Amino acid sequence: MLQGHFIDTLLAPEYRNPESTVFQIWTYFRGITAPTFFTISGIIFTYLLMKSKKKGLAPKRIRKGLMRGLLLIAIGYGLRAPIFEWLTGSFRTYFLVIDVLQIIGLSIIITVGIYYLTFKKSLVFSMVMLVLGITIFSLEPWYRELDTSRIPLVFANYLSKSNGSIFTILPWLGYMAIGAFIASLFYRYVGKEKFKPILVSGLIIVGSLLIYNSSHLFMWLYKWSDITLFKDVAYYNYLFTRLGNVLILLGLFYALERFMKNQMIFKIGQKTLSIYVVHFIIIYGSLTGLGLSQLIGKTLNPYQAATGALLFMIIVCLISLYGIRTNTFIYKKLRGYLKKDLN
Repeated sequence: MLQGHFIDTLLAPEYRNPESTVFQIWTYFRGITAPTFFTISGIIFTYLLMKSKKKGLAPKRIRKGLMRGLLLIAIGYGLRAPIFEWLTGSFRTYFLVIDVLQIIGLSIIITVGIYYLTFKKSLVFSMVMLVLGITIFSLEPWYRELDTSRIPLVFANYLSKSNGSIFTILPWLGYMAIGAFIASLFYRYVGKEKFKPILVSGLIIVGSLLIYNSSHLFMWLYKWSDITLFKDVAYYNYLFTRLGNVLILLGLFYALERFMKNQMIFKIGQKTLSIYVVHFIIIYGSLTGLGLSQLIGKTLNPYQAATGALLFMIIVCLISLYGIRTNTFIYKKLRGYLKKDLN
């Protein structure tokens, strides 16, 4: 994410050659970042949610999940709040555009709601999340050009990119739902004999089938049923293809798990929210209006961009690790402020 945002924001236009092999590879793998981010978010959050049931802490975790979802939405809006513009009396609707934090927050709230409704049947929850993810991806042609002109802007931005939103709840909730399904597998079978090799093999095999065969499957369904929706999915099948990439990536990382139990990696993993906030402020000038995108712009050549991206990742991680408090501290403080406001 860090290198992707840095290079995409600062690489000069003349070096964005779609015929360049290096640029094609970078673009392809950058396209995997967001699907991976959402899927892993679904896995981690849902696994902790389901695990709390065994400890008798489910109600507390459900409340905490709802609060966390609301806080992520609030932080997402806060990062785009043009404070200095507001002080001068200038108010733009761009503040209402939706980015990754709002969508993850809303997806968490939806996941918690479904979990609560299926609380007594974890298998039902698992199947509902799998079907939800597949359905969202399969219906993509129907909501691709969704008309939201009659919906209030604050809600329309969650459904359409026409007003500048970076992410929308559809289709990204689909990756969170698939992640929740994978988490349910861990919840039910982790620790069982041969679970790891079976899951790793399954992720890689299913991922490969999605990449190389899902379009053929939808074309076969179209020819068999004459339902145009299946043909439309087959002709623009980026969601299932990206999901295939994510599953293979997850399988490889899970297979190499024992080589990645590094204390520094663990610490960085605890600072994901801090890293996101810090990088957003530095690149996009959140709150201040002065970031690298304004100060430098798209002016760097590939060597400068690559070197800068490496330094940027190191600096952001160092600031997040040693310059600011943990994610837990941030959530605790914000929850405290929210409770004060409600009282």
